[in-house]
Amino acid sequence: MGFTEAVRTVLKQKYATFSGRASRSEYWWFGLFYVLALFPLAIVATVLAFLTSGGGAPSPAHYTVVIWMLFTLAMLLPLKSLQVRRFHDRSISGWWYLALFALSFIPYAIFLTVPVTIVISLLPGTEGPNKFGPDPLSPEARAEVFA
Repeated sequence: MGFTEAVRTVLKQKYATFSGRASRSEYWWFGLFYVLALFPLAIVATVLAFLTSGGGAPSPAHYTVVIWMLFTLAMLLPLKSLQVRRFHDRSISGWWYLALFALSFIPYAIFLTVPVTIVISLLPGTEGPNKFGPDPLSPEARAEVFA
């Protein structure tokens, strides 16, 4: 799965789909899209904040930050569902991701939860079908995406 196909799959076909499996390529290509989309917004917001600091009226930086926050909010559901599907590809229940996500709000626990999530996301998925669905790399699973 390439960059465009991964973004299209996550945003159009599986926006809030917590069932099934996600391949590593789908996961990492969409992660790259997310970073590439947020990076320019963050730069523009930072530059505008420095250029227009002072005064009481809202500056253009405020609007950029609002756009950045709306984009982040819109991506929350697809990012979480994609992460759950990635766990499913490793034959791990999505509830484990929820537990790791909840633990990350405890001070310093994030130093454990983030590496665990990254390692699980880096490992190859279970070959063949598992209890969460068919192998996303199999030809019949890929044909299902475009049905």
